[in-house]
Amino acid sequence: MPDNDTIFALSSGAPPAAIAVVRISGPLAADALIALAGKLPAPRRAVAVRLWDPDNGEVLDSALALWLPGPTTATGDDIAELHLHGGRAVVAAVERSLARLPGMRVAVAGEFTRRAFANGRIDLAEAEGLADLLAAETEIQRKSAMAMAAGELSLAVSAWRISLLNLAARVEATLDFDEEDGIAGIDEAFLADASMLAAELDAWLARPQAETLREGFRVVLAGPTNAGKSTLFNKLTESEAAITSPQPGTTRDIITRTVALDGIPFLFVDTAGLRDSTSDAIEAEGMGRARAAADEADLVLWLGEAPGDSYDPMRTWKITAQIDRQGVVSDSDARHRVSSLTGEGIAALRGDLVQHGRNAMQRPGTAALNNRQRDLIGRVRDSAVRAAALADPLLIAEELRSGRAALDRLVGKVATEDMLDSLFGRFCVGK
Repeated sequence: MPDNDTIFALSSGAPPAAIAVVRISGPLAADALIALAGKLPAPRRAVAVRLWDPDNGEVLDSALALWLPGPTTATGDDIAELHLHGGRAVVAAVERSLARLPGMRVAVAGEFTRRAFANGRIDLAEAEGLADLLAAETEIQRKSAMAMAAGELSLAVSAWRISLLNLAARVEATLDFDEEDGIAGIDEAFLADASMLAAELDAWLARPQAETLREGFRVVLAGPTNAGKSTLFNKLTESEAAITSPQPGTTRDIITRTVALDGIPFLFVDTAGLRDSTSDAIEAEGMGRARAAADEADLVLWLGEAPGDSYDPMRTWKITAQIDRQGVVSDSDARHRVSSLTGEGIAALRGDLVQHGRNAMQRPGTAALNNRQRDLIGRVRDSAVRAAALADPLLIAEELRSGRAALDRLVGKVATEDMLDSLFGRFCVGK
């Protein structure tokens, strides 16, 4: 869409509501406000106005109007806001009147935020944080998204860029000195500073992934048939999503449920029972998917006989289930003993999961990195490591240049239209 269009959209929740906010952004925002309200209020002051249809003079609503001249606005453009009574008919009438004005059109999803990015009001990392904030469903997701949207990563990127520029300046000075006097050499302080930058980047790379925070800490229930996996899955997710039966092989495919336990997002995965062999092709496919799910898990809850060497003991908890049944023998190294029927041990297992999930995620209120951000920070880190290991100033200068280019892509100084379309498409219309 052309950046110089004047756009409008409902920027509050869907009506009916007590108040509906219609936002107008672009060079004709003032003209639109005058056309409907008959005047342009003083900047940044909410003024009671009566809105009129410019075509027939019909009263549309009694509202509050705000005039926010750019460039120090949310989008960087001139903005007008109309705070209406939140009925569907009121909103629809105002939107129809705006659509009939010359040069006006309805905004597409994420267009207000995209204009803020294009006008330098926010960078790409902050926009990604804002997208995550709109999608946040738990407190830990909200706090992480707030940190990213508020610029925690962006501030770090600014500091890293300064460090790279300082290192590059020292290399350039060495090159100039070499040309004049024929003496080469990188001092120990340069190597120490480059290594220190790499260590700082490593600390960021050690943070948990934003995808885990967004999708939930992935817990896979695995084990042989009739071990009680589906019953425990239902208990942990407080649902009846999985069919339970004494008949072996009831679960044929993976079943997932996302739940929040004490504010920590979890993705629980129930899987088909595993056994040495089966003549049922569908069950065999289910077992293959179960093994694949366990390989992708953040944590495996193994129910039944010991899993052997096929699963990582560092991320596998052995669970003795169905302890209400006679003859059930608890594994000596079982982490928990539970009964989904009586509830015994379930609270302790939930509490352990919450603590484990909380420890696996970043400190509350700090920004988590998504795959794109992690990849680019990794490139900067690798450039710093290589710069500290090289002796040739020309090669060092090229590594530092490569690191700065990765930082530019990180905050959107260099970005493709496809990537921007994908990001801002996550936003709702009106944001």
